[in-house]
Amino acid sequence: MGTESRNSYEEKSQMFIISEMLKNARKEAKITQEQLAEKTGTKISYISRIENGKGNIQLSTLIRIFELGLNKRIGLTFL
Repeated sequence: MGTESRNSYEEKSQMFIISEMLKNARKEAKITQEQLAEKTGTKISYISRIENGKGNIQLSTLIRIFELGLNKRIGLTFL
């Protein structure tokens, strides 16, 4: 466990990584945020917030976006 500021930094950096992965996967799939939102039952504004690293995302929603919306599998690693 680190300091509160360290934990906040790590959380933000992890969210940035997820947001970049989502943007890249969506662009690779050649679909818009609107199309992704429709395929996954979410709102465009939610997809946009996630892609901009400005929102929290539940694991179940992340899996749904990648697997249903982008036809990608997610693997988790715990260190």
